[in-house]
Amino acid sequence: MKNYISTSIVVVFLLFVVGDLCSQEVPPIDVFTTEEYGGENQNWSISQSDNKYIYVANNKGLLEYNGEDWQLYITPNETIMRSVKCISNRIYTGFFMDFGFWEKDEFGLLKFSSLVETEKVKMLEDEQIWEIIELDGWVLFKSLQRIYLYSLETQKIKIIESFNEITKIAKVKDVVYFQDFEKGLFRIENGASLLVSENEIFKNNKLTNIFHFNGKPLFLTQNKGFYYFENNKVQKWKIEAATKLEDNTIYSAQLLANESFVLGTISNGLLYLNKFGEIEYELNQNLGLSNNTVLSIFEDFEKNLWLGLDNGINLVNFNSPFKTFSNQKEFLGTIYTSLLHKGNMYLGTNQGLFVKKYNTKEPFTFVKGTQGQVWNLKSIKGTLFCGHDSGTFIIDDKKAKLIFDSQGSWDFKSFDKDFVLQGSYDGLYVLQKKNDNWVVRNKISGFKNSSRYFLIFDNFEIFVNHEYKGIFKLKVDADLRSVISLEKEESVRKGLHSSLLKYKDEALYASKEGVFKYDFTNNVFKIDSTYSELLPKRNFISAKLIADNTTNKLWSFTSDGLRYLSPGALSDKPNLNIIPVKNTLYKGASGFENIIHLENEKYLIGTINGYLIVDLNKINVPKSFTINITNVINYEIDQPFKNVNLTREANFKTKENSVEFSYSVPSFKSGASLTYQHKLEGYNSKWSTFSESNKTLFENLPHGNYTFKVRALASGRVSSNVASFNFNIAKPWFLSEFAIVVYILIFILMVFIWYVLSKKYYNDKQQKLLLKAQKELELKELESSQKIIKLNNEKLRNDIASKNRELATSTMSIIKKNEFLSNLKTELLKGKEQNISKVVKIIDKNLNNTDDWKMFQEAFNNADQKFLDKMKERHQNLTPNDLRLCAYLRLNLSSKEIAPLLNISPRSVEVKRYRLRKKMDLDHDINLTNYILDI
Repeated sequence: MKNYISTSIVVVFLLFVVGDLCSQEVPPIDVFTTEEYGGENQNWSISQSDNKYIYVANNKGLLEYNGEDWQLYITPNETIMRSVKCISNRIYTGFFMDFGFWEKDEFGLLKFSSLVETEKVKMLEDEQIWEIIELDGWVLFKSLQRIYLYSLETQKIKIIESFNEITKIAKVKDVVYFQDFEKGLFRIENGASLLVSENEIFKNNKLTNIFHFNGKPLFLTQNKGFYYFENNKVQKWKIEAATKLEDNTIYSAQLLANESFVLGTISNGLLYLNKFGEIEYELNQNLGLSNNTVLSIFEDFEKNLWLGLDNGINLVNFNSPFKTFSNQKEFLGTIYTSLLHKGNMYLGTNQGLFVKKYNTKEPFTFVKGTQGQVWNLKSIKGTLFCGHDSGTFIIDDKKAKLIFDSQGSWDFKSFDKDFVLQGSYDGLYVLQKKNDNWVVRNKISGFKNSSRYFLIFDNFEIFVNHEYKGIFKLKVDADLRSVISLEKEESVRKGLHSSLLKYKDEALYASKEGVFKYDFTNNVFKIDSTYSELLPKRNFISAKLIADNTTNKLWSFTSDGLRYLSPGALSDKPNLNIIPVKNTLYKGASGFENIIHLENEKYLIGTINGYLIVDLNKINVPKSFTINITNVINYEIDQPFKNVNLTREANFKTKENSVEFSYSVPSFKSGASLTYQHKLEGYNSKWSTFSESNKTLFENLPHGNYTFKVRALASGRVSSNVASFNFNIAKPWFLSEFAIVVYILIFILMVFIWYVLSKKYYNDKQQKLLLKAQKELELKELESSQKIIKLNNEKLRNDIASKNRELATSTMSIIKKNEFLSNLKTELLKGKEQNISKVVKIIDKNLNNTDDWKMFQEAFNNADQKFLDKMKERHQNLTPNDLRLCAYLRLNLSSKEIAPLLNISPRSVEVKRYRLRKKMDLDHDINLTNYILDI
């Protein structure tokens, strides 16, 4: 892989980087844009309250910043707010035709009270309040024509008039000075103005600010620099920066706690002067400011510097342990490597190699011929090697000599006074020094993998790490010309952004799984818990470890800050040190993080747009800090939110069960890592994981009592307090006390109804049991009766059978009698006719069977009840003779047996049977006797 750039591009590039702008390493600058703070561009004044909140007078109103969120309070009359001053728990502000103070209400929101309205002050036409100061229980509001003196004790207002423009008012020690333009310098005594000096400096040059410096008043003019005033004499402060001050218009200024001066210009940004009047920093848009017009400057409790600009708000921390360099007009690209060598600072970027004299303000210059990707810089035995995408360069001051151009090179290791092992894109090469010149001696044959990370040991064993393939263990010959044996290390897995290095004679392999130390006895890598603390999995961004042989520190880069191991003071176990800083401040190319030692405890870290200087001596972990709950919002789903009173426990309705909490730590240290942790007692008992979010929303909470708790973690230390808020969500109506009483009454009623119904049920059941017992008794009685009836029926059947036998006997007797008489009649008819008639009559009389029939009918009815009635009912056309025939057939008598009973011939019986069938209308296939028997 090679990167070729045309000659024309190189020329343009070199012209670009050559400039007369001096290099500066500047403190971190936090930029707040109009989109972030919600106001307009211009910011005229800045102050800080006792709770460390920052307040800014903005074109649109009053801005409040709690360390996390900006809140805008629009000016009551919707004009530009020009001034702000925090005094005790009040924030005093001044604007067009009005001034007064803001106080927090029970919801944590600011409410404005107008002193003009309360005290019925008649202000001048178009009058605006530009400055506010406080002294001895008085608050002074300055416009261009007046000074209003407001007594905090009596709440009364006095007025100091001026016929000219009042350009500046300031408190110096216990004296209030103000400038009346064209009249001179005045001070206020006993509520009145007193002329101090009519010197031309005070009459014709506008004052920017007044300080107490070196035991006397020091006056800063807009265009003439500094002047002392002592013993009624005005004397110019002759300093190195005097000419610079006269070339700029100084609009704002602040004397810092360390006696340095910060001056804001109209068009050239900010000047930082030390107490000797020497310029240490010049900050402008090119070096990170949002705008070059500085309207206001304020130093907060933590010595941070706030700048109100013509467009935006900036926060600068000159005391920060971090300094940044990001001037893209001097060089381009991401820094991949850096090195101090023979008094020069070298920076290797993806655009080439740059150099400047260390600890000077001269600009970086491009090292000719090195355009392209620089991977590594290594100083070996006084020679500076440069690993490049184009090959290997030897760097001498600001000159580069290409000694290897067949492949790109990664790294260099010394193994003999005249030999260097080089890792390249396609394997390992041996560099040799001949006649004070370095040349490529040979490539080690038998291995062709990219060798970015490699280690060489005394036994001619070489370890090579490849991110995508793992670790290779090579055994080479004594002359380093060829690989004797090659094997893959199986005790560790390959890993993206993994690294391989030596630290204190130990071979370390680092990956996302942790840091492994090589066990030379067992020839395996083993996880090491101490080293692995450098790469916590939850904050992993890269496994690149960097060993600093000068200070014996081992560095790593995580998402929550920098980490390093340093030798223990009293034991062999190293100490783990954490620098909690936002990773955006030191973010570099992933897997190519780099850090070098400069001097003392200063280190340089290459980033994607410059570099970061870290001074470990300035790392100051705060002893304690507090967290505040700034706002609580309560709302019902799909309904507007409501601010909640922060001064007492809150009681919410049932449907108002969604609550959002906002909280913050009013600390403004640039680059500091700040995270929050919370829990809601009554809902869960465990703390949440630390998060950068300063808001927490709980939706659809069930009814009950809750306590919200939150704490913060900053610079590795937990906040000294746990902020809490108690609230209650009412029970739904169906769980209210009234509802519970109703439920109890309903329950009692139900119990009563259940009792009544149960009693009725058991009574009914008892009654049913009695009825059942009665029925069972009746059934038993009935069964007994049925048995008796059965016995009686059996007896009756026996009687009927007996009667039937009697009937049959009687019938047979009749039959025999009639047969006898018939035979007798026949015989007699054979005799004489005279005697025969008489005998026949006697016989006919005896043959009359009417009485016999009646007797038979009665016996038959007793034997077979209602048979004849059924026959009459079914066949109403039957004659008595037909019924008699039916009765005989019922007895299953044959025609021959029936003939004597009817006193007819058997043939006649057949005829009667036929006629009977016809009357009964029976089918031919129905047997007459069977039909009669079935009835």
